[in-house]
Amino acid sequence: MKYILLVPDGAADEPIDELDGKTPLEAAKTPNLDRLSETGLVGAVQVTPTDMYPGSDAANMALLGYDPKKYYTGRGPVEAAAMGIPMEPKDVAFRCSLITTDGETLLDYSAGHIATEDAKPIIEYANEKLGTRAMRLFPGVSYRHILRWSDGPVEVQTHPPHESMGKKLAEIYPVGDGDTKIKKFIEDSINLLDNHPYNRRMRDEGKPVANTLWLWSPGRAPILPSFFQKRGMTGAVISAVDVVRGLGVLAGLEIVNVPGATGYFDTNYEGKALYAVDALERHDFVWVHVEAPDEAGHLGDIEEKIRAIENIDRYVVGTLIEKMQTRDDWRLLCVPDHMTPVKRRGHAIGPVPYLLYDSRKPLRGTNRYPYDERAVAESKSVLPDGYRLIDSLFAE
Repeated sequence: MKYILLVPDGAADEPIDELDGKTPLEAAKTPNLDRLSETGLVGAVQVTPTDMYPGSDAANMALLGYDPKKYYTGRGPVEAAAMGIPMEPKDVAFRCSLITTDGETLLDYSAGHIATEDAKPIIEYANEKLGTRAMRLFPGVSYRHILRWSDGPVEVQTHPPHESMGKKLAEIYPVGDGDTKIKKFIEDSINLLDNHPYNRRMRDEGKPVANTLWLWSPGRAPILPSFFQKRGMTGAVISAVDVVRGLGVLAGLEIVNVPGATGYFDTNYEGKALYAVDALERHDFVWVHVEAPDEAGHLGDIEEKIRAIENIDRYVVGTLIEKMQTRDDWRLLCVPDHMTPVKRRGHAIGPVPYLLYDSRKPLRGTNRYPYDERAVAESKSVLPDGYRLIDSLFAE
């Protein structure tokens, strides 16, 4: 038996007036998911505990089968693991986002989705000027970077920039242990980067600048039991974003690099599916994560979110069906990690629909749900512990 976990990040949503009360998942043309749902089991799950922020870090940890209440320490150390950043027991890793501000308001959480090749020299320059023996910056992908702080603070409340666009910096500055130092670091970064040559060029072109380093979600390195230890099988992960790759590293999964995988709308959808099938020649389990619907949700772009969902259906699900049809023993679990409603432009707490398909036998119960949010609205029960959902993928 081969097992596939497919996570269309943030694909779940809320009814939208412009779609006549439908969600993007309802409005999207998804013939392949529809085909699987005809003989699959469609249900609803609360992925992260309702008293936790439904971030992709804690949510994907849960989908992989690890209770975030037990294992979650913060986003920073998970992404640090993906980047191979060494962490001593007292080290604290912060996610460091390269963002756009005017010095008073957070304008863009991604600095216009800055290219990695443009971001890297900016982070290296900032590390040279702002880094210390205790605080060091590490360049990552696009706007996503890491600050490692020796014996740094963890008891501090921070705000994800993708949830804070349009807010005044004074309203979302950190509060708690080390907040004065963190605020100073952020303000020093504005003074340092605002007139950087890259930003002068972006202003001339009328594009978002990359002039602020925003620190959030700190934590010390978590310790996860290996996936093999928990499941008795090996696996691989395919994702373009470090928070998912980092969870794979911590769980002992093979990290598969797909050419053209960007974590954005232009990602190599079909390549992810093809590399997943190839990984199943070496492993029994593969975890495929696609970021695009989440990015569309944060941008508030209804059409782009529908397009991302349709691309996942056509190029990821469709390719998986085509390549796996020669096998008669495979299962697929498709589930978003959280809602990212386009009207809110941020994550929302609440259950999401899941689809479990088994190539050998029909799994559908007495209720017939399509694979969209109607399964949440009409289902009589919602699985309350998201970290238990993966058990159904492996259950005989």
